[in-house]
Amino acid sequence: MKKLFLMSLVFLSTILSAQNPVEIKLWPNGAPNSNHMTQQVENGPLYVAEPTLTVYLAKEGNGMAIVACPGGGYTHLAMQHEGHDMANWFNSQGITYAVLTYRMPNGNDEVPLSDAQQALRIMRQHADEWNIRQLGIMGASAGGHLASTVATHFTDAATRPDFQILFYPVVTMDPTYTHMGSHDNLLGKNPSKALEQKYSNELQVTPQTPPAFIMHSSDDGAVPVANSVNYYLALVKSKVPACLHTYPIGGHGWGFRDSFTYKRQWTGELEKWLREINNK
Repeated sequence: MKKLFLMSLVFLSTILSAQNPVEIKLWPNGAPNSNHMTQQVENGPLYVAEPTLTVYLAKEGNGMAIVACPGGGYTHLAMQHEGHDMANWFNSQGITYAVLTYRMPNGNDEVPLSDAQQALRIMRQHADEWNIRQLGIMGASAGGHLASTVATHFTDAATRPDFQILFYPVVTMDPTYTHMGSHDNLLGKNPSKALEQKYSNELQVTPQTPPAFIMHSSDDGAVPVANSVNYYLALVKSKVPACLHTYPIGGHGWGFRDSFTYKRQWTGELEKWLREINNK
């Protein structure tokens, strides 16, 4: 009975922690770039008036933190099952977890990346206060493209994540196997080949790219599994530690949903992987 009571207290404290996040404005003095949106337009991309970082602090932090980039095809944000719904789960592992509300490109391909990089800077500014030794980037679908862009386009130590976690990510901008909605929303309908190559992140991997944990369903009809496979092969070629988990069914967009048949498998494998890299 006493053990059950203590377990209940731990569970309750985790829930309370996740219910009282810290919300931080990315650019309190104004962003350095613009997508030229001033209001929500009907049938237009999501208008994010104030990009923010919502931080769920772990009560007993183990030194790790993750910034999550929800997906949405660079036109909207799947904030719950690819974002906030994972807060309790990560916090229960001692991981501080932050969800990024980023601006849509709307004609400026640099906007989402600048928001994600600023999120990493903010987390690192609080590293001592929040006990952060290792900071990762995570993303799903188009958010996975943003996360892999952060992992391959960093400019300094502050903007380089220590690891990356990708859920069924858009990785390439190659029209033969990209997700064309994400492609067009980020780059426009007729981008140059140079711009497509710049944001084809399988082509941007170097030995300095951070370690990766990648998940995808083989029957994904929205984002071909080749996005994850080719990124994984590029990482291996550059001798970057990486693991790829593919599941035979599941389609696209499962995130933290219980309906995904292999949820127990991916959560168990990711927990194990995070413990391993935290001990290195």
